[in-house]
Amino acid sequence: MEKIGLFLGCNIPFNRPDIEYSIRFFLNELGVEIVEMEGAACCPAYGTMPSLGLLEWATASAWNLSIAEEKGVDMLTGCGSCYGVQNEANYYIHKHPEIKEKVNEILGKVGRKYDGTVKVWNVINFLYEKIGIDKLKQKIKYNLNGLKCGVQTGCHNLWPSKAFPSSEENTFFPTRMRQLIEAMGGVAPHYSTITDCCGMGALRSNAPEKSLALFKKKLDIIKEELNPDLNVIGCSSCLLQFDAGQSLLIEQKKIDYKIPALHLAQLTAIALGAEVDKATALASIPLNGVITKIKGGN
Repeated sequence: MEKIGLFLGCNIPFNRPDIEYSIRFFLNELGVEIVEMEGAACCPAYGTMPSLGLLEWATASAWNLSIAEEKGVDMLTGCGSCYGVQNEANYYIHKHPEIKEKVNEILGKVGRKYDGTVKVWNVINFLYEKIGIDKLKQKIKYNLNGLKCGVQTGCHNLWPSKAFPSSEENTFFPTRMRQLIEAMGGVAPHYSTITDCCGMGALRSNAPEKSLALFKKKLDIIKEELNPDLNVIGCSSCLLQFDAGQSLLIEQKKIDYKIPALHLAQLTAIALGAEVDKATALASIPLNGVITKIKGGN
C-alpha cells in the first residue's frame, strides 16, 4: 500500500479544516495510508522566516522534512505555500553544502538529522502522478456531469519549477488540474489569465484593497470567458481568496455575481462519495447548485 506523510501546515487547520477532511477521505478511498507528521511545525511561509534569515528558514523546513525522513515517507500538502517553501528549502540546502552542515548542527542539538531524501507533493501532482488518471476514473462514485470549472493552480504550485520534484510540462500552460477534473466528468477550459496570481498571501495581509482589486480582475475574466459553475483551486490560500475574498467583493458591491469555489481535494472527495457537509463545511459561497448538478445525474 502506498504511504504518505500528511503535512497540514497552519492555514488548513486554522482556516479550512474541511480541506483536511477531504484530503483524508480521498486518500483513504484511493488506498493510500496516511502517516501522521507528529511534531511538524510551520513550513515556514514566504512572509516569515525566508524574509528574515535563510539559515533559520532552511532549518525550520528541514525540521519538518526530517520527521518524514524518520518515518520513511514522502510528504503531501494541500497548501501551495507549504509545497513551494519546503521544496525550495530542499533545493537550497542541496545546492549549499555549508548550509546543510549548519542546519544539521542545529537539528543535532535536539536529536534530529536532515538528509534531503523526501519529496514534497501537492494534491494536484500527487493525484496526477501517484494515483493516475485511469485509477481516479475507476474510483469515482459521482460523475461531475459536465460541471464547467474555472481552474486556479496557484503560483507556488507552479514556480520555481526547477525546485520541484514534479511539475507541469509547461508551467505557463498548466493542464494537470484540468485533466483531473475531466477524468471525473467535468469540463475545465483554458482561459487567458489561468496563471495570474489571485492576490492572496503577503499582498492580502499588507495591502488588502490592492489584493482584492487584483483578484477582482482575475475573477471578472473567468466570469466573462468561462462563466463557470465552479472554480476549482489547487491551493488552500488561493481558496480563501476565491471563497471568502469573493464574499468581501460581494459585500462591497464590487461584483454582482457569485461563483462557488472548492479546493481540488474537496471536489475529489465529493466525487468519491464524501459527506458534502463535512467536505464543504466552511464554504462562504453557497454550493447548492454545484452539488445538485454532481449528484443529480448519478
